[in-house]
Amino acid sequence: MNQAQQLLEFIDNSPSPWHAVDSTVAMLQQHGFTPLLEKEHWQLTAGKRYYTIRDQSSLIAFVAGAQPPSQCGYRIIGAHTDSPGLRIKPNPVQKKGEYLRLGVEVYGGPILATFADRDLSLAGRVSVKNGDGPQAFESRLLRVDESIVRLPNLAIHLNREVNQNGLKFNAQDELPLIFSIAEREETHFKGFVADALQVDEAAVLAWELAVYDTQPGAFFGAHQEFITNSQLDNLASCHAALLALNETLDEPSAATQVIAFFDHEEVGSGSAKGADGSFLDDVLSRISGALDEGSQCHHQAIANSYMLSADMAHAWHPNFADKHEPEHQPIINGGPVIKINTNQRYTTDAHTEALFVSICEAAQVPYQKFVNRSDLACGSTIGPMSAARTGIRSLDVGNPMWAMHSIRESAGAADHDHMIRAMAGFLRC
Repeated sequence: MNQAQQLLEFIDNSPSPWHAVDSTVAMLQQHGFTPLLEKEHWQLTAGKRYYTIRDQSSLIAFVAGAQPPSQCGYRIIGAHTDSPGLRIKPNPVQKKGEYLRLGVEVYGGPILATFADRDLSLAGRVSVKNGDGPQAFESRLLRVDESIVRLPNLAIHLNREVNQNGLKFNAQDELPLIFSIAEREETHFKGFVADALQVDEAAVLAWELAVYDTQPGAFFGAHQEFITNSQLDNLASCHAALLALNETLDEPSAATQVIAFFDHEEVGSGSAKGADGSFLDDVLSRISGALDEGSQCHHQAIANSYMLSADMAHAWHPNFADKHEPEHQPIINGGPVIKINTNQRYTTDAHTEALFVSICEAAQVPYQKFVNRSDLACGSTIGPMSAARTGIRSLDVGNPMWAMHSIRESAGAADHDHMIRAMAGFLRC
């Protein structure tokens, strides 16, 4: 319960990918990790702890192994910092009758209906001018704590078929969020952002702002055995990886232990800081170059490595049992789920599956296996693209959850501890 409570607090403090990395850095610095800048030369020492950030929302942290990477390789846990939702447009203000609305763009594949009638606010990063010249600006994190926007439902009297046909929104016309009464001049959005950051309006150059739910995470169930929050997919995996790495810090490892958190997974990862970009490969190459000697050492390191791609999994839903494969029905609080797909939407193969099963059995952690129904399309993760880019043997796992991509997701309180222990065993292997 203590670790699940820590997870809920981590998510509550991380309403955007940029805040998630900021929260991660705070935890890493508490444990003696040293920052590295990609534009500087790296000098690394065996046994020391490091982290580097790319564009504020992707991060890789590592503990340099006691042995050169060519001898013992890397143990990598990968996850992602972003979640599907709504993002504020560059020119968002729309006057509609007596109201001001904020135009939004759909990010990834959220369940849009779950955003209705929630206490919503904004969080992300803002580029603020701080001098003269084209590069004289800085990035500032913004989080508005109080609820300032809302997506009100249409009354059932005007939408009689909503319970039969489901709640649907046209992304252009029906998703803009209620922001203010139009006659109030102080509600001009750019001025609102400037006031929140305590800067002049003219200094605000650009923003990337996500819509988030201000309701904090909570436990529920007759025995408080479940947890609910936004962004469990996939900040739960990030937090578990962080705690697993911290758990092994006092145990010298021959292999170099790595956690890699990427932005943009929900939109395909095809960016400079996404898992389909060069970030992980760049960092591993630099580690090998700093800790090893010889032109073939990095290739040897890759051949000695494993990656665990951690992303949340679909739990069996008792109200929709026909949506699940009958012989593969992961249960919440039943332990980590090994995700398998013969078409390589997940990377697990017989070798890496056996490795994870052995790790779980040694740590006395329950585990489950998931295969999608053969007549339903399978989702994917950062695993396949990371494995293809790096050549590292990989598997896909995740904790079971309900309501994936809802603004209010649910999972098991005990499963967070299960995953932490399994990940710690993976880092030690």
